[in-house]
Amino acid sequence: MSSTGGGRKRRASGRRRPAGDETARKGSPDDALVLIAAAATELAKLAQRHRFEVLDHLLAMARLEAEEQLRARSRRRLS
Repeated sequence: MSSTGGGRKRRASGRRRPAGDETARKGSPDDALVLIAAAATELAKLAQRHRFEVLDHLLAMARLEAEEQLRARSRRRLS
């Protein structure tokens, strides 16, 4: 029988992306955590308004996790 080409895929090269690439990192990890916490807060408000209790709870947990990560990062920097 002949193969249909379902073999192994090519591995990505180790080359870095150009600085202007859309996927290039922007901002610090702390900035990302602040943005995530703020977005989760706003989305939780929307979930509350529409009485999506489980989504509200999950978004509150996401906000708490982002805030905890931010606190942990600042403690490590102070040490």
